[in-house]
Amino acid sequence: MNPARDGATSRSMFDWDYVLWEVRLKLVAAGFFIYLGIFLLSHLLSSWISSSYCSLPAKEKVFWNLAVTRGVFGIQSCVSGFWALLLDPVFQADKVYSQQNWSWFNCLIASGFFLLENVAVHLSNLIFRTFDLFLVAHHFLAFGGFFGLIANVKSGHYIPLMGMLLEMSTPFTCISWMLLKVGWANTTFWKANQWLMIHMFHCRMMLTYHMWWVSISNWNAIVENLGLLHSVVVFTGLGGVTVILNPYWMYKKTQQLLSPVDWNFANTTVKNGSSEKLNGETFRKKGM
Repeated sequence: MNPARDGATSRSMFDWDYVLWEVRLKLVAAGFFIYLGIFLLSHLLSSWISSSYCSLPAKEKVFWNLAVTRGVFGIQSCVSGFWALLLDPVFQADKVYSQQNWSWFNCLIASGFFLLENVAVHLSNLIFRTFDLFLVAHHFLAFGGFFGLIANVKSGHYIPLMGMLLEMSTPFTCISWMLLKVGWANTTFWKANQWLMIHMFHCRMMLTYHMWWVSISNWNAIVENLGLLHSVVVFTGLGGVTVILNPYWMYKKTQQLLSPVDWNFANTTVKNGSSEKLNGETFRKKGM
């Protein structure tokens, strides 16, 4: 494991002994509760300032708050991922074995986020009697990939950080869905955000190709570094994102630009005061 910081940075918030299970599990738990706190804070603030949020069914309120939580995680992921991709000399020199203290911190916090995602998805499916196979598989494989990193302290961090960078689309997805729900889908801002989101999905596709290029170019070393089981989980997830999820989501978001409908809840209605219209259609209400 590479010594990430020394001397002047020895007291950095990232300067932990990540070899210890206790440290790793504490940071996973911290990530879980930090993002759970964001979820709850989103609910409280949205209930206070948004009349549209208050009018939503319970299931859509959960989705609203998960969208906010994912959006915040997407910001963290973009900062970490772009730093590793473009700026950090350690990751530029070695994409198989390299680690940094800052990357340990971010990957462990991300593990807590993906744990929360799995708990939220399964609880939501249980309570609302729904099941989205793509979503369940996506979150399971994402957490499985990061759990392997938690268990194997020798695992390199470049591929996991690129996996986090795939979340670059989530802040735009959050904005798109929330504006759709408050009836602003016909605004220039919503359309501009939608164009940026679609562009981010193109970037996601290019990033997955980069991840495959790095992996295939260093195949034996990466499989040895990760271990067989961890490799199966990582590359199954990467294959699913590359071949199925990215193209599907990009198609749906492009379709949504042309026809602003909430395809997550296509069969539900939104009640807003005296009006009741299908999701995606504008409605009039004082405030948001």
